[in-house]
Order: sequence, then C-alpha cells, then structure tokens
Amino acid sequence: MSALKGARLLVTGGTGSFGNRFIDRLLADNEVAEVIVYSRDELKQFELHNELKSSKVRFVLGDVRDYARIQQASQGIDLIIHAAAMKQIPAAENNPMEAIKTNVLGAENVVRAAIENKVSKVVALSSDKAANPANLYGATKLCSDKLMIAGNFMQEESPTKFSVVRYGNVLGSRGSVIPFFLEKAKEGRIPITDIRMTRFWLTLDHAVNLVMTAIKTMSGGEIYVPRIPSFKVTDVARVVAPNIPTFEIGIRPGEKLHEIMITEDDSPYTIRFDDHYRIVSPLIFDKYSESKHVVNAGFSYRSDTNDQWFTDESFFKLLKQSSIL
Repeated sequence: MSALKGARLLVTGGTGSFGNRFIDRLLADNEVAEVIVYSRDELKQFELHNELKSSKVRFVLGDVRDYARIQQASQGIDLIIHAAAMKQIPAAENNPMEAIKTNVLGAENVVRAAIENKVSKVVALSSDKAANPANLYGATKLCSDKLMIAGNFMQEESPTKFSVVRYGNVLGSRGSVIPFFLEKAKEGRIPITDIRMTRFWLTLDHAVNLVMTAIKTMSGGEIYVPRIPSFKVTDVARVVAPNIPTFEIGIRPGEKLHEIMITEDDSPYTIRFDDHYRIVSPLIFDKYSESKHVVNAGFSYRSDTNDQWFTDESFFKLLKQSSIL
C-alpha cells in the first residue's frame, strides 16, 4: 500500500490478537519504515520480540492512561492504530473506573497526542458492543468512538485525520467463545446463554483488511463497519463440537440477545460499499466524496436481521482456513 510506504507506525495494544496479525501483515508487505509496539505487558512484548525478530519493530512499554508517555511515543509517527482497550465485559462491570480510565481517558490521550505531534492518520478499533450499548464496556467504546471522530474537529486546520473501525466477534482471538466451547465439550455438555442468540463473525485477517481499507481511503470522520455474515451461537457450538449436547443458562448481565453495528439513527449518514459500510460524521457528510449509495431511511445492521448468514459448511471451512480447528 502506498499509504504505508516508508511510514512509521505506532500500534497501541500491539501485543494483542489484532496487533499480532496486523504487524505480521505490515512486515510481509515490507513497505513500512518502522513499527512501534506500545503496550503495558512486558512479558507479551518479550514473547512477540522473540517471535518476530525484525529490525523494523521497536517495543515501548507504556499505558494509554499515561498522556506524557503516549505523547512521547508518538513523536515522529505517521500513523497510529489504537487497539489498546480493556475488553472483558465482567471485568469492566466490576471495575468501572478502570475501564473508563483505559477506554475513554486513554482514547482522549491518543487524540491529544496525535494532534500535538501532527500525526497524519489515526485508526481506532471499536466493537459491535458500542452501538446501543447494554454494558459498560460498550458504553466506553461508544465514548471512545465519539472522541476519535471529534478529534477531526478539535483544532482548525489540524493535519491529523481520525477514523474508527467497528467489527463483531473475531474467530480465534483471545477470549473467543470457540476455545471455551471446545473446553466444555470435553466435559460432555456446552452451556449456551440463550438458544436464540446471534452474533456477527469475522476472522482476524478480515479485521486487518478492513483497517487497511480505512488507512487507504479515510478522509477523517468515518466509522468503518464490515459487511459480514451472522450465525447463531448454538450453530457455532454444533460446528465446533458436533454431537455434544448444549444446555441453556440464561443471558448474563450486560449481554445482548442480538448485536447491532449500525443503528437506525445512523442510517441518514451511512454509505454502503461492496464489503463494508461507512458511518460518516454529520459534520462532513454533505462534503463527503463517496456518498452516492446511502442506505434507506430506518436501516439498521443487526445480527438477527442480517442479509448474510453462515451455513455449517461455510463456517467450518472458515475455521479450518484460519487454523482454528
């Protein structure tokens, strides 16, 4: 990608599942000048350093909560991928201020540091939990999304562009339900919170591709949402652990029956592309250069009314291709 040729990138939360796969892609393309992995886990940094063994990758210990540190780390940077977050829903519910400090105040620190250091582009990772949030994690990610989009308008004639990539459940990521199902299958039964539950599903490579698309096409002020298939959670259990019975335990606090990535309120500013949607800030929508395919009024993008669905065969094939099974 020409947008990355000779660029210096900072990846916050770079030792996570997405960061690992994204950095692999950057090194494979061999266009970037340097990648800085910014995270607070020294063990994961040590392990990733030993795995990559690349002179293009530099590791910086730090927390996005620490403005001085993120400001220092982003000096001379062309592009920031903000992937650092506190993601576990129960942990966020039980430690609300910790989630707010990382997900909201940390996002504010990234915005401020990027503007101060005249970073060219910032792409922040979001979650389907951020649309109509039902738990604190989703609420903090919604705040983070709002902060990132507002970053485009916080300073007149700022050279920094901010956009967001929002996606659903990632197959094979840390905390994925699939390893949980496989472990429970050994006990002879798999717990399901609600047999009606549906989710959006994508691979890490798909997530990386969407971030690459955002880097290449962003004007600043967009939320990128992939057009991906849905699948019932009971069907996931059946595919990954066939012939293992399931039992229903009830929805947990803060958990949704179905996920949503685009609300009806966003429909006037949502544009459809072949493989994704873009929710464009109302402040730039009238001037947006790619606004020819606006969705119908009242459109929403939900996992239960999605027009794309996995079959058992297609889901199993994707798991095999991703080396998850």
